[in-house]
Formats: sequence, C-alpha cells, structure tokens
Amino acid sequence: MDKKLVTNVGQLVTPGGNEPVSGPEMNELSVTENRTVLIQDGLITELGNKGDFTDIREEEIEIIDAGGRPVLPGFVDPHTHFVFSGYRAKEFQMRLQGKSYEEIAKEGGGIASSVTSTRQASFPQLKKESRERLRSMVRFGVTTVEGKTGYGLDKKTELKQLKVMKDLNTETPLDIATTFLGAHSIPPEYSDSREEYVNFVTEEMTPIAAKQGAEFCDVFCDRGAFTVEESRRILTDGKEFGLTPKIHADEIAGTGGAELAGDVGAISADHLLKSSNEGLNSMKKRGVVAVLLPITAFSLKDDYARGKYMIDTGLSVSLATDFNPGSCFSESIPLLFSLATLYMEMTLEETITALTLNAAAAIDRADKIGSIEPGKQADLVILDAPDYKHLSYHIGVNSVARVIKRGETIWKKNRPQF
Repeated sequence: MDKKLVTNVGQLVTPGGNEPVSGPEMNELSVTENRTVLIQDGLITELGNKGDFTDIREEEIEIIDAGGRPVLPGFVDPHTHFVFSGYRAKEFQMRLQGKSYEEIAKEGGGIASSVTSTRQASFPQLKKESRERLRSMVRFGVTTVEGKTGYGLDKKTELKQLKVMKDLNTETPLDIATTFLGAHSIPPEYSDSREEYVNFVTEEMTPIAAKQGAEFCDVFCDRGAFTVEESRRILTDGKEFGLTPKIHADEIAGTGGAELAGDVGAISADHLLKSSNEGLNSMKKRGVVAVLLPITAFSLKDDYARGKYMIDTGLSVSLATDFNPGSCFSESIPLLFSLATLYMEMTLEETITALTLNAAAAIDRADKIGSIEPGKQADLVILDAPDYKHLSYHIGVNSVARVIKRGETIWKKNRPQF
C-alpha cells in the first residue's frame, strides 16, 4: 500500500464537488491554512490540519513538504491540438503584417498547412514531438489534457493521431482525453464536394474513431468551416457511435454554433467569441460548459469572449489554451491567467475554478479530478509563491514549484546554485 503525506501546506486552495459550478459559485473557493493531505494508492483519502496523522510511522509513508506554500488541484487543459507536425511561424509573421487568419488560409496556409505536414510525418516522429509538448505542459501545472485529431482529415492520419494520444496516455503520467475532430476543415481533395466529405466523416471515419477509443466528437462550426446543419449531422452521428459531442462554436462569426451546442446537448462549446445571448442561454439550459480560449483571441488580435457576462448569467465557464500550431502556438498557463483576469474581467478565483473543476467537467472527469477532496485523484500543484494570488499578480511568470500526479511527483522546479 503506497502512502504519502503532503505536509506544511500554507494554503489549500480548491473548488468542491463532482459537477461544474456556475454563476457566483465559481468565485467561492475553499482556502484553508496549515493543512495536510493524506494520499493512498494515488487517491486523496483524508485532509487534515498541521500536526495531524502523526501516528503514521515514517517508514510507512513518504513525506512531501510543501514548504508553507499554496497547494491547488492540478490544472486541466480541456481544449488542445497538441498532436501535429510542422510549424507555421511564417503565417504568424504574415498576421503581424496585417493579414487575417482567413486571408492566410485562402493562400494555402491555416489548417491545410498543418494537414500536409502531419500527413507526411512518420508515427515515431509525431509521437516524439507530441511527447515533448506534454512535457512542456506539465511544468505549467497541467496534469490532465484533452487532445484533438483534425490535422489528418483522412483515415490514415486521423487514426495516427488517435494512436499517438492513446500511447502517450499509457506511457506518460498525464491523463489524455481523446477527441475526434475529423470535421476540422474541408481537405483540398474534397474542395468541390462538401457533402461527399461530410459523408466520409460520418460514414467512414467516425465509426473507426469510436472503435479506436475516441471519447468525444468535435466539429468546427463557423463561417468558412462547417454549417450548422452539417455540424448537427456530424455530432448526431457521433452520438450514435458513443462519442460525446463537443463543438468549436462562433469563433469567427456568430453562425449559431452555441444554439446547436444546446440543441445536441454537447458537453462543451468552445471559443464563443461571437455567440449570441440566445445561443448562450440555450447552452445554459442544457448544462453545456463554455470553454473560453483567450490566448487564441490574443494571438489573432480579436475581441475576447464575454467571460464575465457568461458567469453573471449562470453559465459554467472553463478555460483552455487551445494550443495549436497556427492560431495559438502557446501552452502557457501563466499567460492564460493573465488574460482571463486582466482582459476578460474574471476574478482569480473564477479563473482557478475554470482551470480545475469546470475544466474537468468539460471532458467528463469532474468526479475524478478538478478538486482536492477525499476520493479524487491526488493531482496537485505546489506553487513557488507565498500566496495563491501570485498566479495573476506575477504576470506571465510560471509560479509552479512541483507537480504531483496520482501522488507521484512528475515535475519539480530546479533552483540555480547561487
């Protein structure tokens, strides 16, 4: 029996419960001082005060000293595209020169560029590159991550992406939620036949993706991508094969993606920069988690999603990086904290809830992770700061000292020898 005790916790900071929280509850974190956390076989078994559990003999337990610093739940990143090959730095420079994302796509850039590179990459190369990205995410405190396909748009490459995620879920300590995004874009070979590609996604790729262990079915429902009716068909078909609906909605234009998310009962709708009040209300009624991606808006110099409005109207709001090679080449949790609190008018407490419990709910894992409570996985982040408020106060700087996954330390900050 493996026992560990996290002692000398200056602040234990956590939301609570097994379901996403909304409205004012997002701001209600439990913050207690001088705490200890007892872990057994990777699960939290008991929370105590300083000096508790002294009856356990030292030879029976490993002591993890938090050094009087804050401890939070491991961060959950519920929207990424970390399995890809090839980079698009040239496109970023084109955007700096004034070209829009849509203009770049028309010139052969955008998703199509990443599709070409990912199709050409060997499986070992793609897996190696993806593993390195996970290592980078961990140092920012991420212990669970969602990954999407969508840079294949053919059976061979979509399955290659799924297998990379499946292997890394087994071979690394992180938990990886897998999403099939065959409807990310219309590939060049189907440019003259949208309906034929939608048929290909629903009739050929979706069944195989489900058999290969995908959990969710996603679609890019927006101007220049897939229409509401195409998206409805793709998501409804995915449900028939056991894939829970997710949706990229209303990023470029308000096309009705949020309304569709409510109609199909999606677990989450993501982006939502241009969503209507009616669409957001539809999501609220069906309990759809709003996953907001402020680094993408920052990178594209676009308006931010209305995070404060969504919280005030009772939506469950989550945050994610949207790490991808084009519109958001960043896995930075510190930047995410800064943008959410400085530019989206979210409180730090709301932001923490959005990156822990609500993020876990966006990938159907709120009963296992997302808070520090008995029975949940011992996924913890120890900060290199005297107070949890440094997450937003120390702007853009990584405040993570140690990352614990199922009770095991998977990353620890190295201090310079001076």
